[in-house]
Amino acid sequence: MPRPITKNTLFYGDNLPILREYIPDETIDLIYLDPPFNSSRSYNVLFKDESGKEADAQITAFEDTWHWGEDAERTFHELIQNASINVVNMIGALREFIGTNQMMAYLTMMTARLIELHRVLKSTGSIYLHCDPTASHYLKVVLDTIFGVENFRNEIIWQRTLAKGLTSRTLPNNHDIIFCYQKTDAVIWNSDSMFLPYDESNLDEKTAGKYYLRDESGRLYRFTSLINPNPDRPNLTYEFLGVTKVWRWTKDRMEEAYRQGIVVQTRPGGVPQMKRYLDEQRGKPIGDIWTDIPPINSQAQERLGYPTQKPLALLERIIQASSNEGDVILDSFCGCGTAIAASEKLKRKWIGIDITHLSISLMKYRLKDSFGLIEKKDYAVIGEPESIDGARQLARDDRYQFQWWALSLVQAKPLGGESGGREGKKGSDKGIDGVINFVNEKSKTERVLIQVKSGHVKSGDIRDLRGVLDREESAIGVFITLEEPSKDMSTEAVSSGYYHSDLWQKDYPRVQILTIEELLNGQAIDMPKSIPSQFKQAGKVKKDEGKQSGLGI
Repeated sequence: MPRPITKNTLFYGDNLPILREYIPDETIDLIYLDPPFNSSRSYNVLFKDESGKEADAQITAFEDTWHWGEDAERTFHELIQNASINVVNMIGALREFIGTNQMMAYLTMMTARLIELHRVLKSTGSIYLHCDPTASHYLKVVLDTIFGVENFRNEIIWQRTLAKGLTSRTLPNNHDIIFCYQKTDAVIWNSDSMFLPYDESNLDEKTAGKYYLRDESGRLYRFTSLINPNPDRPNLTYEFLGVTKVWRWTKDRMEEAYRQGIVVQTRPGGVPQMKRYLDEQRGKPIGDIWTDIPPINSQAQERLGYPTQKPLALLERIIQASSNEGDVILDSFCGCGTAIAASEKLKRKWIGIDITHLSISLMKYRLKDSFGLIEKKDYAVIGEPESIDGARQLARDDRYQFQWWALSLVQAKPLGGESGGREGKKGSDKGIDGVINFVNEKSKTERVLIQVKSGHVKSGDIRDLRGVLDREESAIGVFITLEEPSKDMSTEAVSSGYYHSDLWQKDYPRVQILTIEELLNGQAIDMPKSIPSQFKQAGKVKKDEGKQSGLGI
């Protein structure tokens, strides 16, 4: 039985074992997932048969390209042995039809995870799966099998960009698909949230034909009947303004509405009517084609530089429709954490899972910048190294994950590599892994360049760092090392001199060496105080007073 989670939590790691180990049955109110898939690759490549050691060597469980290899084969056989007969028949038929290729690897891995997500979802819960047309038709078959055809609710089309012109042989692909399934008919559904305010400058013909009158302040309204459709209501039968009818309201309420100008008699002896104002109506119902939420553009305040980042408004709509304050939201592929940010803003509780330290680091920055939340104080982080032994194990397992995790300890922006991917490369500064920006007394942006080493270190590394600092005209260089620095390295660092800040009237060592052990014990870079510039700092998000405490699951 999974151990219960007691507070908002970020998990680093593969979401399949995390779901099995940590999330109990029927404890999640709403699931949103946007699983990565390289839809830009051609169908010829996605459906090409894969075999041999080369394919196995490329397997990375959550990279944007999925490959058929040992992991996919093992997961497939686990499904055949342990899943329900419907799932067994479905996944077997897909393999027979599709073959062993990237598409089948993706569907196999997703099937295993969707089974777990169905398990943890409450009977009143909903799941929203975000994808694009590349694999949506196959994913719907998987969802139908696991959640039940009868529990399918909507295929939402989100226009993520405007069409920019025809390609040579196809129409532009400018939309994503969001599948909505509900666990049972007893689901949470806040229908009042699924309306858009009317735009008086762009009313549809039917609405404009009804609301064409304006009062003295310019508000649009229409007249509606006050006559009760049930004629057998003696207690509501009375004379009002010379007209006797069976009314909808009591006489006291009618008279009060008349005094307020809500009930009017347009001519002597005419039947009184009610003024119904357009701006007091719920608005225009939201359908399953969403064109009113634009993608994140280059100037958007919420833009973080994450390539697949979704707009906050998109997640807010989903969360408001299918959950209430205090409910638990789960995003098992949380990337840069838009679902987590929306949940926090709307006073929901949340759990986020991602397999890259780059994403976990970005979510930490976002929660701090937007809401002032501090890790380990306001929420838990599980799966990151907490000791020097854990750091060494991470370095042995994946040096890029180690590098990104180490940079997060000093809140530095990583250079090189793809956000959401699992492989990296050195940044454009030739040997620099991360950067922190600060503003000096002349309002000029200065840089702290950071290099991370997990293996053998030597004094030449410090000389190289000094050379990069001189070439890039940067203020401070920081060398983060898993191993203890040698005496020669320390001597090289000290001989590099100081960066002087007139603003703070202080000298800062120009080259600093920090060990992972020192960082885990709370030591920090000695630098001028400034708000660090991560990918791009998330704007402050306003939310209602009060923080959510424990999850209680």
